[in-house]
Amino acid sequence: MSTRRPRVVFLGTPEFSVPSLEALAKTGQYEIVCVITQPDRPAGRGRKPRPSPVRQAAERLGLPVWTPENLRSPEAVERLRQLAPDVGVVVAYGEILRPNVLAIPPRGFVNVHASLLPKYRGASPVQAAILAGDRETGVTIMLMDAGMDTGPILAQRRIPIAEDETGASLAEKLARLGAELLVETLPRWLAGEIEPQPQDDAQASKTWRLKKEDGRVDWTRPAEFLARQVRAYTPWPGTFTTWDGKLLKIRRAHAVQRPLEGAQPGEVRSLPEGLAVATGDGWLVLDEVQLEGRKAVSGEAFLRGHPQIVGARLGEKGER
Repeated sequence: MSTRRPRVVFLGTPEFSVPSLEALAKTGQYEIVCVITQPDRPAGRGRKPRPSPVRQAAERLGLPVWTPENLRSPEAVERLRQLAPDVGVVVAYGEILRPNVLAIPPRGFVNVHASLLPKYRGASPVQAAILAGDRETGVTIMLMDAGMDTGPILAQRRIPIAEDETGASLAEKLARLGAELLVETLPRWLAGEIEPQPQDDAQASKTWRLKKEDGRVDWTRPAEFLARQVRAYTPWPGTFTTWDGKLLKIRRAHAVQRPLEGAQPGEVRSLPEGLAVATGDGWLVLDEVQLEGRKAVSGEAFLRGHPQIVGARLGEKGER
């Protein structure tokens, strides 16, 4: 009887992928023949090339790393084929794999996705769940096909979304949960113990890669939605508006339901709850803000230092 460990290629790039890579390596059950990640990208103020979190983790673990620009060239496909993987594991790699790549491992590519598929397919499922006001989310282990998160499901696990959850805190929880479910599911999949379950496309929803502009506040939206936006978009892309021609970042905020008393969306008032802005429904209390070129401060401290903001209308047209 053969005792050969299954040969695994791991594809991932951001911090979210690292717990899954570490968990796989820790089991000792697999021969991780290559870790494939995006090339070093400019980052930070100096815009110097920086290795991805997965590359850094792989090097710490002593695993071979490959950073192709993409997996579409004939040379890249052939190199992957020569690795002779039994299975591939993909966790937020950053590229949709083509059918000729998906066909290489006999047991296919297994993907860890941060939502309860078919809900929130695509690039920003964590933020989408918070933004929608969902009370729970989870992770899905899926067998990849040529679509965007459309493959059959191997396993799922749910967790509640806390009232103060941010995009960062929820992503961290789901990364750990995904790693746990991956190491439970992969051996069962390789042993032929799991029957993949097709997704119900009629229940599917999509998310998209977030852009910086997505963080701009639309003050005509309800305060409850905007409070969720602030949490969902922490740390990226952040939530912002403008005041007096300058960018004003909203770091923390909460909604208060009280009459607007004629205040227009975007109009600033000093309420008993603190520095507040009128919205399409209710008030958004700014708990922590950061004016362009300044440090982040509490809403109360900002109001003391800039009392003239009261009565102003944030994000007025003509401002950048």
